[in-house]
Amino acid sequence: MMRRREFVQKGIVGAGALLFGQWSKLAADSAGVGSRIEVLPNEPLGIISPNIYGHFAENLSGVVYDGMWVGENSKVPNIHGVRKELVDEIRKIKPAVVRFPGGCFADSYDWKDGIGPAEKRPRRTNFWAEGERPDASASHKYDPNQFGTNEFVRFCKLVEAEPYLAANVRSLPAEDFYRWVEYCNSPAGRTTLAETRAATGSPEPFNVRYWGVGNESWGCGGNFTPQEYAVEFRRYATWVPEYGQKLSFIASGASDDNWSWTRGFFEEILRKGKEQLRSIYGIALHYYTWNLSRGATKDWVKGKGDALQFDAVDWYELMREGDVMESLIKGHWQVMAEADPEHLVKLVVDEWGPWYRPGSEATPGDQLEQMPTLRDAVLSGMTLDIFNRHPEKVAMANCAQLINCLNSLYLAHEDKFCVTPVGHVFAMYAGHQGGKALRTIFSAPNVSYDRDGKAASFWGLNGAASLQDKQLVLTVVNPDITVGRETEIGVRGASIRSGSVTTLTHSDIHAHNTFEQRNVVTPQTKALEKSGRTVTYTFPPASVTKLTLALE
Repeated sequence: MMRRREFVQKGIVGAGALLFGQWSKLAADSAGVGSRIEVLPNEPLGIISPNIYGHFAENLSGVVYDGMWVGENSKVPNIHGVRKELVDEIRKIKPAVVRFPGGCFADSYDWKDGIGPAEKRPRRTNFWAEGERPDASASHKYDPNQFGTNEFVRFCKLVEAEPYLAANVRSLPAEDFYRWVEYCNSPAGRTTLAETRAATGSPEPFNVRYWGVGNESWGCGGNFTPQEYAVEFRRYATWVPEYGQKLSFIASGASDDNWSWTRGFFEEILRKGKEQLRSIYGIALHYYTWNLSRGATKDWVKGKGDALQFDAVDWYELMREGDVMESLIKGHWQVMAEADPEHLVKLVVDEWGPWYRPGSEATPGDQLEQMPTLRDAVLSGMTLDIFNRHPEKVAMANCAQLINCLNSLYLAHEDKFCVTPVGHVFAMYAGHQGGKALRTIFSAPNVSYDRDGKAASFWGLNGAASLQDKQLVLTVVNPDITVGRETEIGVRGASIRSGSVTTLTHSDIHAHNTFEQRNVVTPQTKALEKSGRTVTYTFPPASVTKLTLALE
């Protein structure tokens, strides 16, 4: 298999040649300042879809039951059973879209179990039951189906997000997919399923647009070959009624650099003609940042690090692994172009984030829950910047996961709740949504470190810029844990009238928020001093920063 970094090498070399002259001029102009950023308003990259700032809520351990759903009779403040504090916080970040019910849980889920009167809904074994501790909550092992389609769509309306439903292709027939769409979208009173929907308080159609046709179909979602899955996709996505709501079908795509899955899927899809491409809104890409072994192993368990106990090299290894996301986007995009040169189909990165070994849970026993630290905030900022730099390629992304799981924005248990450093990053980056992404040149010394006796390096500053009217949002990550970067910032062809700067950092790279200490890592905002057409700002070590600049 071709190495992922080598895959895009030719394209990168070509782009580098075009920018070399500009880059040299920037370096000369910034004499006396260690780093420079120049934003190029005349080189737009595309519009940043708000859906890039999407989320993922799988019925996995404490995500739904305890995290999102507490029940209408709970002493925990709630809105029709949904945790009120979660609703209040997530509204602040403009969540755009939320994916449910999985993940791998979707591959065993029957949507019919989660509709109708709550007291009559069946209890089913959760896909993840085998991983639960003996003393785990019964609702984590055996799904009580109190949080089904109606409740999820109600949650999405509360937080002003679009629902994205993942359908079961592994164990349900295509007719069930058809009927789920009918249940959600058929007009009030026109079908039996519309009447069933109305009987539990939702007479009007949900108008669900986004539908995942399966999940990880190369593994837990059916163990298909790409060709086998493509046949299933065509069958499930054929002649599904729209009821006036355009349906956007998302195909199950590759994990990591599995180019052969992407290529095989498109080759089989095209066997029925190029018009088949118009049935596909996007193809999924899943990528988790997990291997901190420094090249020693590719074992899924042995390669993972600890969420809280890590050294400087672990920090940089996570950044190196996370930075691979950019080459994956470019690589799969090139493979997609072989079958779809017009790029009718976009990328949907509907699972991403770091994945550590167990042991750091805020609520002991919550399966796959981990404690997000400043390190995860920096990784998340870096990843969102990558998406922002490729708005023509990435139509949607969904961080894994929203609450009580992997790269969670929030943690909750009973009446306790906190926003994690990752949640604060999403709040900082919300201003990019709907903005025009601009090419931006970053010039900074690399970070150098010792990687088990071998010299290693990583970029020193990177980020993304977007423009709405005359307001520029510039987000910047400094991954260096010891060195601040004094940086001159300019906008070609424009002057900076005023600005503010919001920074998330801490003197301890392990810093994190807990139920008892909720504000250890929080963003700080201040006015930005300017000098003429440029501003100079020192990006602190281990930081994520947002600059909001008014241009004239």
